[in-house]
Amino acid sequence: MKIIIIGAGPGGYETALLAAGRGVEVILIESAHVGGTCLNEGCIPTKAFCKNAEVIDGLKEASAFGVTDLSYGIDFKAVTARKNAVVEQLRGGVEGLLSHKLITLVRGRASFKDEHTVVVDGQEYDADYILIATGSVSASLPIPGADLPGILTSREILDMEEVPKSLCVIGGGVIGLEFASIFCSFGSEVTVLEYCKDILPRFDTDLAKRLKQSLGKRGIEICTQAQVTEIGQEGDAYRVSFTRKGKEESVVADKVLMAVGRRANTASLNLADAGIAFDRRGITVNEYMQTNVPHIYAVGDINGLMMLAHAATFQGIIALDHIMGLENGIDLSVMPAAVFTSPEAASVGKTEDECKEAGIPVKCLKSFFRANGKAVTMGETDGFCKVVVAAEPKDGSEPLPDHVPGRILGCHLYGPHASDIVQEACALISRKATLEEFAGIIHTHPTLTEVLQSAVHQ
Repeated sequence: MKIIIIGAGPGGYETALLAAGRGVEVILIESAHVGGTCLNEGCIPTKAFCKNAEVIDGLKEASAFGVTDLSYGIDFKAVTARKNAVVEQLRGGVEGLLSHKLITLVRGRASFKDEHTVVVDGQEYDADYILIATGSVSASLPIPGADLPGILTSREILDMEEVPKSLCVIGGGVIGLEFASIFCSFGSEVTVLEYCKDILPRFDTDLAKRLKQSLGKRGIEICTQAQVTEIGQEGDAYRVSFTRKGKEESVVADKVLMAVGRRANTASLNLADAGIAFDRRGITVNEYMQTNVPHIYAVGDINGLMMLAHAATFQGIIALDHIMGLENGIDLSVMPAAVFTSPEAASVGKTEDECKEAGIPVKCLKSFFRANGKAVTMGETDGFCKVVVAAEPKDGSEPLPDHVPGRILGCHLYGPHASDIVQEACALISRKATLEEFAGIIHTHPTLTEVLQSAVHQ
């Protein structure tokens, strides 16, 4: 068996390694660096910045720990150099793994000649199956000034050599808030403009509201229900105009980050000639990541289902298993997500609002980091945990099979190491655990994960 995989991001290269490990010949095509957006201009470099920001925040708070004579400065070129070194180290590791004897790495941009043939720089390739994993690209608002040379995307902001005095972030989603938090720590005066009523529109409402307050206390100005209408040059800076509640407003900043989401990277694939169905969200797939052309699959950002690196990886497993006729127990509806702000936020499963909209009766159990011993010793007490649990129907009707009273449906939290803590809840939700089973799990003391224990012991 032979598989062509277009794109060497998490969905592509990890599927290639898994396939090769099963004895399948793989042609892996990549037009840029292996590792995709996640490794080269997304998850990994931003987390390198997050670590530097965390150290800076610790230095700022050092007086609370008895340090009274402290002077420091930020060499942002060194910050960027460290980020680059981290990326290069991990990229080298991926390239080493891809030296597998059954994997042929082809450098170049792929496009379909027909449903069986892929062309790269004039060279044609064919295989039994084709998997598309070309990821996504940064989206932009269709407004005047959006294409000005100084308007940054999540790619360009990672390569700046100095910290801007002021930064306007357009978009209060995951990408926008992470950069807002990072550059606030680095010393920028940060303003976030979000079109929706709340930041993090797809997250739990309580979490979003509390995180907004927390970021506000750090000095980040967040304007919600703000519709950006124009960006104009003002000297060496930029004026971002927006309307909010019927009023015209504007903010002037040295740099502007456009962080309004991402769109599927379909532009150069020539999908129409292969007869592959797609829309504005991306390539259309079924539950097996199979397109309307049976031997062609699409995983990761390109299908627009869940734009997360780990989602791409597991979609790749599902696709490969389907190709090889294997069963698996992967449940893509239980997909954890994290926001690496300071403090972090994380979520898995259903939100309270989603349950209300679906008519699912629930009860919500909450606990707070300020009552957690480890958080107090760390000086990081800002945060809360919310566990969503199925409840008895108030009308006396029979509960749905997947919503038996007591079953844990979701967990949402913000606070120190929220991205790590949520994984315990993810494991239990994926195994359809109940509140009683959750409450019976012993947690080490003192640890941050006791915030989960505190929530369920009510």
